[in-house]
Amino acid sequence: KAFSEHCKAGASAITLREAEDLIRVIDLKGVVPLVRLSSNNPEQIKRVMDAGSHGIIVPMVNSPAEAEAAVAAVKYPVAGKRSVGLARAQGYGARFADYLTWQQENSLVVVQIEHIDAVNCLESILSVKGVDAYFVGPYDLSGSLEVPGQFDHPEFVNAMERIHAIAKELGVPGGVHIVEPDPVQLEKSISEGSRFIAYGIDTRMLDTTCRAGLNRAKGLR
Repeated sequence: KAFSEHCKAGASAITLREAEDLIRVIDLKGVVPLVRLSSNNPEQIKRVMDAGSHGIIVPMVNSPAEAEAAVAAVKYPVAGKRSVGLARAQGYGARFADYLTWQQENSLVVVQIEHIDAVNCLESILSVKGVDAYFVGPYDLSGSLEVPGQFDHPEFVNAMERIHAIAKELGVPGGVHIVEPDPVQLEKSISEGSRFIAYGIDTRMLDTTCRAGLNRAKGLR
């Protein structure tokens, strides 16, 4: 599955109704909508999938068991344990048979690797059937190493290198959240093999752009 045209909905504190509206707009634009959850909660997973999300991004997956639980919440029996609802995803019942077939191979589960415990058992996590990709949360990962925000610290660098090596060996695509909008870091992440990248956030983009513009203006005086 390619990860070049995916969009996240729900990365901040929004309601299910707001998430559903975002999913609908993203879907209508021909881009695959994914929802970043607030927790690995089967009820939340069911509701966003029924709303039409094509998949989920699950925070703090630190063990194979937690990865298996996420997959089970996305998939219908026999592959999973998701209960049946007849909502937007299933055409309110009219397209349930088509959706049943679609979700078996096309629904996506992305596990967030954001703790050293996850790194230490990453091979087992990424080997769980139904896990399609991984996504690194750098701040939490660095925090679990007791070097919060120090992305050039040797322990964080070593953890990232281990993630990339294991993912490459297993053939599992993934990426990272580049919080500060830095084109150099973006190029570096792509060269390291990242295919699924969140680049900045709106507040950081606004801040860095404004600061750069003001600093340049000051230099023109």
